[in-house]
Amino acid sequence: MSTRERNGRTKHDALRHVQRLGRALCLLGLALPAMALAADEALPAAAKAPGEPLGVGNLLQFTVSLLLVLAAIVATAWLLRRFGRLQASANGAMRVIGGLSVGPRERVILVQIGKQQLLLGIAPGRVQTLHVLDEPIVTEGEAGRRAPDNFAERLAAALRGGKTS
Repeated sequence: MSTRERNGRTKHDALRHVQRLGRALCLLGLALPAMALAADEALPAAAKAPGEPLGVGNLLQFTVSLLLVLAAIVATAWLLRRFGRLQASANGAMRVIGGLSVGPRERVILVQIGKQQLLLGIAPGRVQTLHVLDEPIVTEGEAGRRAPDNFAERLAAALRGGKTS
């Protein structure tokens, strides 16, 4: 079995699990009002004061709703991490300096790890070191004089009267 087939199967299995989780959460959401009503009806009339915010039914509904929201947050975080949208930081020891797309799914990126810079080629299912630079391309002094890369920096520079590229 090729790597591409295994990756496709893994993604398919993950999507199937997410669909099952979604169905279970929907069923639980549909059953929640019935469970709250049954718990509320099981109480004696003296225990059910009108407008009582701490009734058993209200507490049950609140608890289950809170658990549903927490489960949705955990499922979303898992999906984002699983499909690569949430990346962990390396505490500044490793960073991407720049990148260039050379095809529909291929990229070349310059990565700095400590004081060393690597030129990496990235393709689906493969990362390859193309070159290890002897001297860094962007030095610390040049980093302070570089042009702003994001909109906020460009706007701040324009308001100060600085030149942007």
